[in-house]
Amino acid sequence: MDLSSEDIERLVTAATAAREHAYAPYSRFRVGAALLLPDSGLSSGCNVENASFGLSVCAERHAVAAAVGAGARRFQALAVVTDADPPASPCGACRQVLSEFGDFPVILANLAGERVVTSVSSLLPAAFDGRALDQG
Repeated sequence: MDLSSEDIERLVTAATAAREHAYAPYSRFRVGAALLLPDSGLSSGCNVENASFGLSVCAERHAVAAAVGAGARRFQALAVVTDADPPASPCGACRQVLSEFGDFPVILANLAGERVVTSVSSLLPAAFDGRALDQG
């Protein structure tokens, strides 16, 4: 899918707004994410840390869970916003979760205005997927 510059800016704006709600008292690394849904709606999320670090939730998985909870099963694109230079990409766990929903554009952005457009398959080539579970 080709993303328009308007779609990219809309996603980055939504992810930036979600980032403002991040709960990151331990790492201070605030992340926002926004998914573009097939109906042009958005689903956003932020990272939520926990003193028991393994219970923390990344912004990307937060956005996916919110979208799935609202009935979405396909995504058109994702934006991830941090204050990192260069823009940070999703962690391995998030890459695996994203790959469950197909291959779509991923915009990595930072507060300085940098944008990198990649895709789920570029971030996680040869992903483990449901085909590996088909034994019959």
